[in-house]
Amino acid sequence: QVQLVESGGGLVQPGGSLRLSCTASRSIFSIDVMGWYRQAPGKQRELVASITSGGSTNYANSVKGRFTISRDNAKNTVYLQMNSLKPEDTAVYYCNALSVSGSYSNYWGQGTQVTVSS
Repeated sequence: QVQLVESGGGLVQPGGSLRLSCTASRSIFSIDVMGWYRQAPGKQRELVASITSGGSTNYANSVKGRFTISRDNAKNTVYLQMNSLKPEDTAVYYCNALSVSGSYSNYWGQGTQVTVSS
């Protein structure tokens, strides 16, 4: 069992930046994939970015070049640096932890609101 807690959301102007943090209740060194998802009101949840235990990253086309995911195993924390924010980035952002190589596990954080508006 692991709990994930997101923080760093808020209101920001278009073109601004935010850094989201996801802190786990235990070590994440053995987690296969950490990811950030987002869900806007009335829309489906979508994968924004992911990072594997080996450091490989993947991004949705809509955020490539603007967002950066990183992983600090020593701090049990995953970050999402969001730059050049657009109104369409407005959503609740969720942290996810997925393990598949050993015992299967899939955990979600409670979400943090990001609002991009002038």
